[in-house]
Amino acid sequence: MYGSILDSEGLRIKIGDYSIICENAVLRATAAGNKKYSVIVGDNVFVSPQATLIGCHVQSYSYIATGATVLQGAVIQSGAAIAVGALVHANTVIPPEVFIPPNTIAIGDPMELYSPDDKEGLAEAIKSVEFAKTAFNINVKWENRRERYKQATEVRSKEFKSHFDDEIVN
Repeated sequence: MYGSILDSEGLRIKIGDYSIICENAVLRATAAGNKKYSVIVGDNVFVSPQATLIGCHVQSYSYIATGATVLQGAVIQSGAAIAVGALVHANTVIPPEVFIPPNTIAIGDPMELYSPDDKEGLAEAIKSVEFAKTAFNINVKWENRRERYKQATEVRSKEFKSHFDDEIVN
């Protein structure tokens, strides 16, 4: 639908039959080093407005609600629902027909749910899935945020520079 963005970054985005990608949703394939993260959306999947899918797999008959985010390497198994504002973190597997409540964070395999208020638990869980390595192929200690963010932006800048020559189509 209007305003949705499908950005393959030279990889693959596949959308199954009867799946709907709503307004201002973002589907972005990406890479981290040699690891490639395509976006695969099965049949009969509803991706609501302003949802973000980055390098993940959403199996058939699933629902991604408004403002939900699914990160690199995550798998949403068939029939699962990711509610409004929820986050499915990198390399997380959501079992079939599971409901992820609004504004919660799902992390891991096996998956655990976290409240945004659980700062210590979230920090440990994010460390355990090695998000910086998964998303950007960088190995910087959790405590060294400035260096981690510096390297992360350098990695993405190299990836996105291929867009300098993009042609704007009317």
